[in-house]
Amino acid sequence: MPLPASTNNEGNVSRSMTDEQTPLLPNDRDEETPLLPKKPPTALPWRQLSIILFLQLTEPLTSQVISPFTPQLIRDIGITHGDESQVGFYVGLMQSLFFLTEACTVLHWSRFSDHIGRKPVILIGLLGLSMSMFAFGLSKTFWGLVLSRSLNGALNGNIGVMKSMVAEVTDASNIALAYSYTPISWSAGCTIGPMIGGSLSHPAKQLPRLFGSSEFLKEYPYFLPCAIPATFSLIAWFVAYFFLQETLPHPEPVSEYLGFRRRSAPSDNSATTSDTTQSHSSPPPLRTLLTKPVLISAGNYATLSLMDIAFRCIQPVWLSTPVSSGGLGFSTARIGAILSVTGVLGGVFQVGFFARIHNYCGSKRTFLAGVGAGFPLMLSLPVANHFARVDGEVSGRVWAVLCFQVAMLMVTGLSYGSVFIFISTAGPRSSLGAVNGLSQMTVSVVRAIGPAIANSMFSLSMKKPLPVIGANLVYFVLVGIVLLAVAAGSLLPSRAWNSSS
Repeated sequence: MPLPASTNNEGNVSRSMTDEQTPLLPNDRDEETPLLPKKPPTALPWRQLSIILFLQLTEPLTSQVISPFTPQLIRDIGITHGDESQVGFYVGLMQSLFFLTEACTVLHWSRFSDHIGRKPVILIGLLGLSMSMFAFGLSKTFWGLVLSRSLNGALNGNIGVMKSMVAEVTDASNIALAYSYTPISWSAGCTIGPMIGGSLSHPAKQLPRLFGSSEFLKEYPYFLPCAIPATFSLIAWFVAYFFLQETLPHPEPVSEYLGFRRRSAPSDNSATTSDTTQSHSSPPPLRTLLTKPVLISAGNYATLSLMDIAFRCIQPVWLSTPVSSGGLGFSTARIGAILSVTGVLGGVFQVGFFARIHNYCGSKRTFLAGVGAGFPLMLSLPVANHFARVDGEVSGRVWAVLCFQVAMLMVTGLSYGSVFIFISTAGPRSSLGAVNGLSQMTVSVVRAIGPAIANSMFSLSMKKPLPVIGANLVYFVLVGIVLLAVAAGSLLPSRAWNSSS
Protein backbone atom coordinates (compact mmCIF):
# COMPACT_ATOMS: atom_id res chain seq x y z
CA MET A 1 0.00 0.00 0.00
CA PRO A 2 1.47 3.37 -0.93
CA LEU A 3 2.80 5.53 1.87
CA PRO A 4 1.51 9.10 2.13
CA ALA A 5 3.62 11.95 0.79
CA SER A 6 6.04 13.39 3.30
CA THR A 7 8.09 16.55 3.67
CA ASN A 8 11.86 16.19 4.03
CA ASN A 9 14.21 18.41 6.01
CA GLU A 10 14.79 20.72 3.04
CA GLY A 11 11.09 21.62 2.89
CA ASN A 12 10.49 19.64 -0.30
CA VAL A 13 7.62 17.23 -0.59
CA SER A 14 8.58 13.65 -1.40
CA ARG A 15 6.17 11.77 -3.61
CA SER A 16 4.42 8.63 -2.41
CA MET A 17 6.52 5.52 -2.40
CA THR A 18 5.42 2.00 -3.16
CA ASP A 19 7.35 -1.02 -1.96
CA GLU A 20 9.47 -0.85 -5.10
CA GLN A 21 10.21 2.81 -4.40
CA THR A 22 11.37 2.52 -0.79
CA PRO A 23 14.46 4.68 -0.25
CA LEU A 24 17.78 3.06 0.51
CA LEU A 25 17.86 4.51 4.01
CA PRO A 26 15.02 5.60 6.34
CA ASN A 27 14.23 9.26 6.77
CA ASP A 28 11.75 9.17 9.62
CA ARG A 29 14.10 9.85 12.51
CA ASP A 30 15.17 12.83 14.52
CA GLU A 31 18.04 14.84 13.02
CA GLU A 32 20.52 13.72 15.68
CA THR A 33 19.41 10.10 15.88
CA PRO A 34 21.99 7.67 14.46
CA LEU A 35 20.97 5.43 11.60
CA LEU A 36 19.72 2.22 13.27
CA PRO A 37 17.42 -0.24 11.50
CA LYS A 38 14.18 -0.94 13.35
CA LYS A 39 14.03 -4.54 12.17
CA PRO A 40 16.71 -7.22 11.93
CA PRO A 41 19.06 -6.48 9.02
CA THR A 42 18.65 -8.40 5.80
CA ALA A 43 21.33 -11.01 5.23
CA LEU A 44 24.01 -9.83 2.85
CA PRO A 45 24.04 -11.47 -0.60
CA TRP A 46 27.49 -12.93 0.02
CA ARG A 47 27.96 -14.65 -3.32
CA GLN A 48 27.52 -11.53 -5.42
CA LEU A 49 29.10 -9.20 -2.86
CA SER A 50 32.18 -11.44 -2.74
CA ILE A 51 32.50 -11.33 -6.52
CA ILE A 52 32.18 -7.53 -6.51
CA LEU A 53 34.85 -7.26 -3.81
CA PHE A 54 37.12 -9.57 -5.82
CA LEU A 55 36.69 -7.43 -8.94
CA GLN A 56 37.29 -4.23 -6.99
CA LEU A 57 40.70 -5.57 -6.01
CA THR A 58 41.95 -4.81 -9.53
CA GLU A 59 41.62 -1.05 -8.97
CA PRO A 60 43.95 -0.56 -5.97
CA LEU A 61 46.26 -3.35 -7.09
CA THR A 62 47.01 -1.70 -10.43
CA SER A 63 47.20 1.81 -9.00
CA GLN A 64 49.27 1.06 -5.89
CA VAL A 65 51.77 -1.34 -7.46
CA ILE A 66 53.63 1.57 -9.04
CA SER A 67 53.78 3.71 -5.87
CA PRO A 68 57.03 2.33 -4.37
CA PHE A 69 59.05 2.43 -7.58
CA THR A 70 57.66 5.51 -9.36
CA PRO A 71 60.22 7.90 -7.79
CA GLN A 72 63.07 5.61 -8.89
CA LEU A 73 61.45 5.07 -12.31
CA ILE A 74 61.38 8.83 -12.85
CA ARG A 75 65.06 8.98 -11.93
CA ASP A 76 65.90 6.05 -14.23
CA ILE A 77 64.32 7.49 -17.37
CA GLY A 78 66.38 10.68 -16.89
CA ILE A 79 63.56 13.19 -17.26
CA THR A 80 64.83 15.16 -14.23
CA HIS A 81 68.47 15.24 -15.43
CA GLY A 82 69.63 14.46 -11.89
CA ASP A 83 67.66 17.26 -10.22
CA GLU A 84 66.26 15.56 -7.09
CA SER A 85 63.86 18.41 -6.41
CA GLN A 86 62.02 17.65 -9.67
CA VAL A 87 61.28 14.01 -8.82
CA GLY A 88 58.19 14.91 -6.79
CA PHE A 89 56.83 17.04 -9.62
CA TYR A 90 57.02 14.25 -12.20
CA VAL A 91 55.71 11.64 -9.77
CA GLY A 92 52.70 13.87 -9.14
CA LEU A 93 52.23 14.34 -12.87
CA MET A 94 52.20 10.57 -13.45
CA GLN A 95 49.63 10.08 -10.71
CA SER A 96 47.47 12.93 -12.02
CA LEU A 97 47.31 11.62 -15.58
CA PHE A 98 45.27 8.58 -14.57
CA PHE A 99 42.63 10.66 -12.81
CA LEU A 100 42.58 13.37 -15.46
CA THR A 101 41.70 10.93 -18.24
CA GLU A 102 39.34 9.07 -15.92
CA ALA A 103 37.52 12.34 -15.20
CA CYS A 104 36.86 12.73 -18.92
CA THR A 105 35.26 9.30 -19.31
CA VAL A 106 33.94 7.94 -16.00
CA LEU A 107 30.58 9.75 -16.15
CA HIS A 108 29.98 8.40 -19.67
CA TRP A 109 30.80 4.85 -18.58
CA SER A 110 28.47 5.15 -15.57
CA ARG A 111 25.57 6.56 -17.61
CA PHE A 112 26.27 3.88 -20.18
CA SER A 113 25.79 1.29 -17.42
CA ASP A 114 22.38 2.81 -16.55
CA HIS A 115 21.26 1.75 -20.03
CA ILE A 116 23.08 -1.44 -21.03
CA GLY A 117 23.78 -2.79 -17.53
CA ARG A 118 26.70 -2.87 -15.12
CA LYS A 119 28.31 -6.11 -16.30
CA PRO A 120 29.27 -5.11 -19.89
CA VAL A 121 30.92 -1.90 -18.66
CA ILE A 122 32.86 -3.80 -16.00
CA LEU A 123 34.14 -6.28 -18.59
CA ILE A 124 35.36 -3.46 -20.83
CA GLY A 125 37.06 -1.77 -17.87
CA LEU A 126 38.87 -4.91 -16.72
CA LEU A 127 40.24 -5.54 -20.20
CA GLY A 128 41.41 -1.94 -20.56
CA LEU A 129 43.03 -2.05 -17.14
CA SER A 130 45.00 -5.16 -18.05
CA MET A 131 46.26 -3.97 -21.43
CA SER A 132 47.35 -0.56 -20.15
CA MET A 133 49.29 -2.10 -17.25
CA PHE A 134 51.22 -4.37 -19.62
CA ALA A 135 52.01 -1.27 -21.69
CA PHE A 136 53.19 0.65 -18.60
CA GLY A 137 55.64 -2.10 -17.71
CA LEU A 138 57.09 -2.05 -21.24
CA SER A 139 57.47 1.73 -21.41
CA LYS A 140 61.02 3.08 -21.33
CA THR A 141 60.35 6.73 -22.15
CA PHE A 142 58.41 9.42 -20.33
CA TRP A 143 55.89 9.75 -23.14
CA GLY A 144 55.37 5.99 -23.18
CA LEU A 145 54.50 6.17 -19.50
CA VAL A 146 52.18 9.10 -20.16
CA LEU A 147 50.29 7.26 -22.91
CA SER A 148 49.86 3.99 -21.00
CA ARG A 149 48.84 5.77 -17.80
CA SER A 150 46.32 7.87 -19.71
CA LEU A 151 44.80 4.80 -21.32
CA ASN A 152 44.61 3.20 -17.90
CA GLY A 153 42.34 6.00 -16.70
CA ALA A 154 40.31 6.49 -19.87
CA LEU A 155 39.37 2.82 -20.29
CA ASN A 156 38.56 2.28 -16.65
CA GLY A 157 34.89 2.91 -15.93
CA ASN A 158 34.52 0.42 -13.11
CA ILE A 159 34.89 2.58 -10.02
CA GLY A 160 31.46 4.21 -10.02
CA VAL A 161 29.75 1.20 -11.58
CA MET A 162 30.84 -1.19 -8.82
CA LYS A 163 29.65 1.23 -6.16
CA SER A 164 26.27 1.21 -7.88
CA MET A 165 26.22 -2.58 -7.78
CA VAL A 166 26.91 -2.63 -4.02
CA ALA A 167 23.96 -0.28 -3.47
CA GLU A 168 21.74 -2.39 -5.74
CA VAL A 169 22.39 -5.68 -3.95
CA THR A 170 21.71 -4.19 -0.49
CA ASP A 171 18.89 -2.37 1.29
CA ALA A 172 18.51 0.12 4.15
CA SER A 173 19.17 -2.47 6.83
CA ASN A 174 22.49 -3.80 5.55
CA ILE A 175 24.04 -1.15 3.33
CA ALA A 176 26.33 0.16 6.12
CA LEU A 177 27.51 -3.39 6.79
CA ALA A 178 28.19 -3.91 3.08
CA TYR A 179 30.22 -0.72 2.89
CA SER A 180 32.24 -1.87 5.90
CA TYR A 181 33.43 -4.79 3.77
CA THR A 182 34.22 -2.83 0.61
CA PRO A 183 37.49 -1.47 2.09
CA ILE A 184 38.74 -5.07 2.19
CA SER A 185 39.43 -4.88 -1.54
CA TRP A 186 41.13 -1.52 -1.32
CA SER A 187 43.13 -2.48 1.74
CA ALA A 188 44.19 -5.78 0.19
CA GLY A 189 45.20 -4.00 -3.01
CA CYS A 190 47.01 -1.29 -1.05
CA THR A 191 48.81 -4.08 0.82
CA ILE A 192 49.68 -6.47 -1.98
CA GLY A 193 50.34 -3.80 -4.62
CA PRO A 194 53.17 -2.00 -2.82
CA MET A 195 54.68 -5.35 -1.80
CA ILE A 196 54.77 -6.43 -5.44
CA GLY A 197 56.05 -3.07 -6.64
CA GLY A 198 58.68 -2.75 -3.94
CA SER A 199 60.03 -6.31 -4.06
CA LEU A 200 59.82 -7.11 -7.79
CA SER A 201 61.04 -3.91 -9.42
CA HIS A 202 64.55 -4.46 -10.81
CA PRO A 203 64.12 -8.21 -10.18
CA ALA A 204 67.51 -9.08 -11.70
CA LYS A 205 69.18 -7.02 -8.94
CA GLN A 206 66.85 -7.78 -6.03
CA LEU A 207 66.39 -11.49 -6.78
CA PRO A 208 69.50 -12.49 -8.78
CA ARG A 209 69.08 -16.23 -8.15
CA LEU A 210 65.66 -16.22 -9.79
CA PHE A 211 65.94 -13.50 -12.41
CA GLY A 212 69.64 -12.64 -12.67
CA SER A 213 69.97 -14.39 -16.04
CA SER A 214 66.92 -12.74 -17.63
CA GLU A 215 68.04 -10.17 -20.18
CA PHE A 216 64.42 -9.16 -20.76
CA LEU A 217 63.89 -8.19 -17.11
CA LYS A 218 67.20 -6.32 -17.14
CA GLU A 219 65.98 -4.39 -20.18
CA TYR A 220 62.51 -3.81 -18.67
CA PRO A 221 63.10 -3.74 -14.89
CA TYR A 222 59.53 -2.65 -14.08
CA PHE A 223 57.66 -5.10 -16.30
CA LEU A 224 57.32 -7.90 -13.74
CA PRO A 225 55.54 -5.87 -11.02
CA CYS A 226 53.20 -4.43 -13.69
CA ALA A 227 52.55 -7.80 -15.33
CA ILE A 228 51.21 -9.37 -12.13
CA PRO A 229 48.23 -6.98 -11.63
CA ALA A 230 47.69 -6.95 -15.41
CA THR A 231 47.35 -10.75 -15.37
CA PHE A 232 45.12 -10.58 -12.31
CA SER A 233 42.80 -8.19 -14.19
CA LEU A 234 42.50 -10.78 -16.98
CA ILE A 235 41.57 -13.44 -14.43
CA ALA A 236 39.01 -11.04 -12.95
CA TRP A 237 37.55 -10.57 -16.46
CA PHE A 238 36.78 -14.31 -16.70
CA VAL A 239 35.33 -14.34 -13.18
CA ALA A 240 33.03 -11.44 -14.07
CA TYR A 241 32.02 -12.98 -17.38
CA PHE A 242 31.00 -16.34 -15.93
CA PHE A 243 29.82 -15.57 -12.40
CA LEU A 244 28.82 -11.91 -11.99
CA GLN A 245 25.07 -11.33 -12.13
CA GLU A 246 23.60 -8.20 -13.66
CA THR A 247 22.05 -5.91 -11.01
CA LEU A 248 20.28 -3.44 -13.33
CA PRO A 249 16.71 -4.76 -13.51
CA HIS A 250 16.03 -4.10 -17.20
CA PRO A 251 19.24 -3.50 -19.20
CA GLU A 252 18.94 -2.43 -22.79
CA PRO A 253 20.73 -4.60 -25.40
CA VAL A 254 24.00 -2.98 -26.46
CA SER A 255 23.13 -3.32 -30.15
CA GLU A 256 19.88 -1.41 -29.62
CA TYR A 257 21.51 1.30 -27.52
CA LEU A 258 24.20 1.87 -30.15
CA GLY A 259 21.62 1.89 -32.94
CA PHE A 260 22.83 -1.28 -34.68
CA ARG A 261 19.45 -2.92 -34.20
CA ARG A 262 15.93 -1.49 -34.14
CA ARG A 263 14.44 -1.17 -30.69
CA SER A 264 11.89 -3.85 -29.93
CA ALA A 265 8.28 -2.81 -29.50
CA PRO A 266 7.02 -2.67 -25.92
CA SER A 267 4.98 -5.65 -24.78
CA ASP A 268 1.59 -5.52 -23.05
CA ASN A 269 2.70 -6.12 -19.49
CA SER A 270 1.00 -4.99 -16.36
CA ALA A 271 1.06 -1.32 -15.47
CA THR A 272 3.39 -1.93 -12.56
CA THR A 273 5.90 -3.83 -14.66
CA SER A 274 5.75 -1.23 -17.43
CA ASP A 275 6.33 1.60 -14.99
CA THR A 276 9.24 -0.20 -13.39
CA THR A 277 10.78 -1.02 -16.75
CA GLN A 278 10.36 2.57 -17.90
CA SER A 279 12.07 3.91 -14.80
CA HIS A 280 15.08 1.66 -15.28
CA SER A 281 15.46 1.63 -19.03
CA SER A 282 15.03 5.39 -19.43
CA PRO A 283 17.05 7.21 -16.77
CA PRO A 284 16.26 10.91 -16.41
CA PRO A 285 18.50 13.51 -18.11
CA LEU A 286 21.73 14.39 -16.34
CA ARG A 287 20.64 17.96 -15.64
CA THR A 288 17.78 16.71 -13.45
CA LEU A 289 20.34 15.05 -11.15
CA LEU A 290 22.06 18.34 -10.30
CA THR A 291 20.12 18.68 -7.05
CA LYS A 292 21.34 19.93 -3.68
CA PRO A 293 21.75 16.43 -2.18
CA VAL A 294 23.73 15.17 -5.17
CA LEU A 295 25.94 18.24 -5.38
CA ILE A 296 26.69 18.34 -1.63
CA SER A 297 27.40 14.60 -1.51
CA ALA A 298 29.64 14.74 -4.59
CA GLY A 299 31.40 17.81 -3.24
CA ASN A 300 32.19 16.09 0.04
CA TYR A 301 33.46 13.03 -1.77
CA ALA A 302 35.70 15.33 -3.81
CA THR A 303 37.15 17.23 -0.83
CA LEU A 304 37.72 13.98 1.08
CA SER A 305 39.49 12.48 -1.92
CA LEU A 306 41.59 15.61 -2.40
CA MET A 307 42.77 15.37 1.21
CA ASP A 308 43.46 11.65 0.91
CA ILE A 309 45.25 11.72 -2.46
CA ALA A 310 47.35 14.75 -1.46
CA PHE A 311 48.75 12.82 1.49
CA ARG A 312 49.11 9.45 -0.24
CA CYS A 313 50.97 10.85 -3.25
CA ILE A 314 53.38 12.80 -1.04
CA GLN A 315 53.96 9.94 1.38
CA PRO A 316 56.15 7.67 -0.83
CA VAL A 317 58.11 10.66 -2.16
CA TRP A 318 58.58 11.97 1.40
CA LEU A 319 59.66 8.54 2.62
CA SER A 320 62.25 8.23 -0.19
CA THR A 321 63.60 11.79 0.09
CA PRO A 322 66.84 12.20 2.10
CA VAL A 323 66.46 13.46 5.68
CA SER A 324 68.44 16.58 4.84
CA SER A 325 65.87 17.46 2.16
CA GLY A 326 62.78 16.96 4.31
CA GLY A 327 62.08 13.20 4.14
CA LEU A 328 63.27 10.00 5.82
CA GLY A 329 65.52 8.46 3.15
CA PHE A 330 63.90 5.01 3.11
CA SER A 331 64.58 2.37 0.46
CA THR A 332 61.98 1.22 -2.07
CA ALA A 333 61.51 -2.10 -0.26
CA ARG A 334 60.96 -0.41 3.10
CA ILE A 335 58.48 2.04 1.56
CA GLY A 336 56.55 -0.89 0.08
CA ALA A 337 56.46 -2.61 3.48
CA ILE A 338 55.14 0.52 5.23
CA LEU A 339 52.41 1.05 2.65
CA SER A 340 51.47 -2.63 2.87
CA VAL A 341 51.15 -2.60 6.66
CA THR A 342 49.04 0.54 6.40
CA GLY A 343 46.72 -1.22 3.96
CA VAL A 344 46.32 -4.32 6.16
CA LEU A 345 45.54 -2.40 9.33
CA GLY A 346 43.19 -0.06 7.51
CA GLY A 347 41.18 -2.95 6.12
CA VAL A 348 40.93 -4.74 9.47
CA PHE A 349 39.82 -1.54 11.18
CA GLN A 350 37.13 -0.81 8.59
CA VAL A 351 35.68 -4.31 8.69
CA GLY A 352 35.72 -4.49 12.47
CA PHE A 353 34.54 -1.02 13.40
CA PHE A 354 32.97 1.01 10.57
CA ALA A 355 29.42 -0.38 10.82
CA ARG A 356 29.45 -0.09 14.62
CA ILE A 357 30.81 3.45 14.62
CA HIS A 358 28.44 4.49 11.85
CA ASN A 359 25.38 3.03 13.55
CA TYR A 360 26.31 4.67 16.85
CA CYS A 361 27.42 8.10 15.61
CA GLY A 362 25.46 8.51 12.38
CA SER A 363 26.71 9.29 8.89
CA LYS A 364 27.68 12.94 9.37
CA ARG A 365 29.58 12.55 12.64
CA THR A 366 31.46 9.54 11.30
CA PHE A 367 32.40 11.50 8.19
CA LEU A 368 33.59 14.52 10.19
CA ALA A 369 35.64 12.34 12.53
CA GLY A 370 37.44 10.89 9.52
CA VAL A 371 38.28 14.18 7.85
CA GLY A 372 39.16 15.75 11.23
CA ALA A 373 41.89 13.13 11.62
CA GLY A 374 43.54 14.77 8.62
CA PHE A 375 44.98 17.56 10.82
CA PRO A 376 47.34 15.38 12.91
CA LEU A 377 47.95 13.19 9.85
CA MET A 378 49.40 16.05 7.80
CA LEU A 379 51.39 17.45 10.71
CA SER A 380 53.02 14.07 11.33
CA LEU A 381 55.19 14.57 8.22
CA PRO A 382 57.29 17.54 9.41
CA VAL A 383 57.33 16.17 12.98
CA ALA A 384 58.87 12.85 11.87
CA ASN A 385 61.50 14.65 9.76
CA HIS A 386 62.30 16.97 12.69
CA PHE A 387 62.95 14.01 14.97
CA ALA A 388 65.11 12.34 12.30
CA ARG A 389 67.20 15.51 11.96
CA VAL A 390 67.59 15.99 15.70
CA ASP A 391 68.36 12.33 16.45
CA GLY A 392 70.62 11.93 13.42
CA GLU A 393 68.86 8.70 12.47
CA VAL A 394 65.47 7.06 12.08
CA SER A 395 65.02 6.68 15.82
CA GLY A 396 62.28 5.24 17.99
CA ARG A 397 60.57 8.63 18.07
CA VAL A 398 60.37 8.62 14.27
CA TRP A 399 58.84 5.14 14.24
CA ALA A 400 56.35 6.23 16.91
CA VAL A 401 55.22 9.09 14.66
CA LEU A 402 54.91 6.69 11.72
CA CYS A 403 52.71 4.40 13.82
CA PHE A 404 50.56 7.38 14.76
CA GLN A 405 50.38 8.26 11.07
CA VAL A 406 49.01 4.80 10.27
CA ALA A 407 46.40 5.15 13.03
CA MET A 408 45.20 8.47 11.64
CA LEU A 409 44.93 6.97 8.15
CA MET A 410 42.71 4.24 9.61
CA VAL A 411 40.39 6.85 11.12
CA THR A 412 40.34 8.86 7.89
CA GLY A 413 39.10 5.77 6.06
CA LEU A 414 35.83 5.92 8.02
CA SER A 415 34.75 8.91 5.94
CA TYR A 416 34.58 6.91 2.72
CA GLY A 417 31.87 4.51 3.87
CA SER A 418 29.81 7.42 5.18
CA VAL A 419 30.04 9.50 2.03
CA PHE A 420 29.17 6.48 -0.14
CA ILE A 421 25.92 6.14 1.81
CA PHE A 422 25.14 9.82 1.25
CA ILE A 423 25.81 9.41 -2.49
CA SER A 424 23.71 6.25 -2.77
CA THR A 425 20.69 8.02 -1.25
CA ALA A 426 21.09 11.40 -2.97
CA GLY A 427 19.32 10.59 -6.25
CA PRO A 428 16.78 8.24 -7.84
CA ARG A 429 17.56 4.54 -8.07
CA SER A 430 17.02 4.57 -11.83
CA SER A 431 20.06 6.84 -12.20
CA LEU A 432 22.25 5.35 -9.51
CA GLY A 433 25.03 4.78 -12.03
CA ALA A 434 24.87 8.37 -13.25
CA VAL A 435 24.95 9.75 -9.69
CA ASN A 436 27.96 7.59 -8.83
CA GLY A 437 29.55 8.54 -12.14
CA LEU A 438 29.01 12.24 -11.52
CA SER A 439 30.53 11.89 -8.05
CA GLN A 440 33.44 9.90 -9.42
CA MET A 441 34.03 12.50 -12.12
CA THR A 442 34.40 15.27 -9.54
CA VAL A 443 36.69 13.03 -7.51
CA SER A 444 38.79 12.24 -10.57
CA VAL A 445 39.20 15.94 -11.26
CA VAL A 446 40.51 16.69 -7.77
CA ARG A 447 42.64 13.56 -7.81
CA ALA A 448 44.17 14.80 -11.04
CA ILE A 449 44.89 18.17 -9.45
CA GLY A 450 45.85 16.91 -5.99
CA PRO A 451 49.03 14.96 -6.79
CA ALA A 452 50.33 17.71 -9.06
CA ILE A 453 49.70 20.41 -6.45
CA ALA A 454 50.94 18.40 -3.47
CA ASN A 455 54.11 17.05 -5.05
CA SER A 456 54.88 20.33 -6.80
CA MET A 457 54.55 22.13 -3.46
CA PHE A 458 56.80 19.51 -1.86
CA SER A 459 59.41 20.00 -4.59
CA LEU A 460 59.10 23.81 -4.33
CA SER A 461 59.48 23.69 -0.56
CA MET A 462 62.68 21.68 -0.97
CA LYS A 463 64.10 23.87 -3.71
CA LYS A 464 63.17 27.36 -2.47
CA PRO A 465 62.46 27.46 1.28
CA LEU A 466 60.54 30.59 2.26
CA PRO A 467 61.47 32.97 5.09
CA VAL A 468 60.12 32.03 8.54
CA ILE A 469 58.23 28.90 7.43
CA GLY A 470 61.27 27.44 5.62
CA ALA A 471 60.45 24.21 3.77
CA ASN A 472 57.07 23.84 5.49
CA LEU A 473 54.95 25.57 2.83
CA VAL A 474 53.62 22.24 1.60
CA TYR A 475 52.29 21.39 5.08
CA PHE A 476 50.39 24.66 5.29
CA VAL A 477 48.76 23.76 1.99
CA LEU A 478 47.88 20.25 3.25
CA VAL A 479 46.28 21.64 6.41
CA GLY A 480 44.31 24.08 4.27
CA ILE A 481 42.94 21.14 2.27
CA VAL A 482 41.81 19.47 5.52
CA LEU A 483 40.02 22.68 6.56
CA LEU A 484 38.21 22.66 3.22
CA ALA A 485 37.09 19.05 3.77
CA VAL A 486 35.78 19.82 7.26
CA ALA A 487 33.90 22.88 6.00
CA ALA A 488 32.27 20.85 3.23
CA GLY A 489 31.32 18.10 5.71
CA SER A 490 29.44 20.61 7.84
CA LEU A 491 26.94 21.02 4.98
CA LEU A 492 25.85 17.37 5.15
CA PRO A 493 22.61 16.46 6.94
CA SER A 494 22.82 14.46 10.14
CA ARG A 495 21.27 11.47 8.42
CA ALA A 496 21.40 10.13 4.88
CA TRP A 497 19.34 11.79 2.17
CA ASN A 498 15.76 10.73 1.44
CA SER A 499 15.93 9.08 -2.02
CA SER A 500 12.85 8.80 -4.17
CA SER A 501 12.87 6.43 -7.12
